[in-house]
Amino acid sequence: MNNVQAVDTAMIEGLLAQAQAAPRQRKNLNFHERETHPCQRWLNAILPGSYVRPHRHLLENKEEFMMVIKGCLGVIWYDAQGAVTGKMKLTEHGPVRAVSIATGVYHTAVALAPTVIFEAKGGPYLPHGPDELAPFAPAEGSEEAAGYLRTMEALLADV
Repeated sequence: MNNVQAVDTAMIEGLLAQAQAAPRQRKNLNFHERETHPCQRWLNAILPGSYVRPHRHLLENKEEFMMVIKGCLGVIWYDAQGAVTGKMKLTEHGPVRAVSIATGVYHTAVALAPTVIFEAKGGPYLPHGPDELAPFAPAEGSEEAAGYLRTMEALLADV
């Protein structure tokens, strides 16, 4: 990895192009050198139509920070039964550009335009455990996921 890495327009547009070619319509660019690094930092390109299953992070150091670099991202958070407890839009020109989500809070992200966000949370990287995936939301790749995504998009229409 380079000692200094600029995040420029070419990097952002290239990452969006990679997301467009990816089956999940998402692509990460990690800035941390290894999965065991104590601070995970990355850009995440997400396209409309990409389903991010609601989830939570349970470990104490896994607060999640997301900032929009380009585009528009809807963020929804839920209680343990799946009731929506809040929602917001993050956009590159404000008024809200970033959000910090505490551990234990079920949340999801919905790309409302081709979007690139900067994300950070404590390391090391750990895949979601079964108790971190929202039991009230369909699994990624399931037949129900597309309909659930449309419901989430509709929830964000008035934000």
